[in-house]
Amino acid sequence: MIVIYHNPRCRKSRETLEILETRKADYKVIKYLDVPLGAEKLGKIIKILNIPPIDLVRKNEKIWKENFKHLNFSDEELIQVMAKYPQLIERPIVINGNKAVIGRPPNRILEII
Repeated sequence: MIVIYHNPRCRKSRETLEILETRKADYKVIKYLDVPLGAEKLGKIIKILNIPPIDLVRKNEKIWKENFKHLNFSDEELIQVMAKYPQLIERPIVINGNKAVIGRPPNRILEII
């Protein structure tokens, strides 16, 4: 089953969800702002994405610019920051088995569905 970590307020996330619906994919929606991911789960997602944690950070978010941009974090510390402030997590994230992508642009998910 495909899992989409979704933010309904995000246009790219909504567009990605629309692709899944159009393709009649079997998927599960997780609204990660309502159901926080915790550091352990976030670490597993990053591993499946095969990216460094910094690549999952929304660097244009006000909270990042004002509070974290100027700091140096280890990967583990950065995961903790994203777990505490989930609005910093890039979205949407789509996972299909052992493959995952960030749906930016939304049609990137076609690589894994």
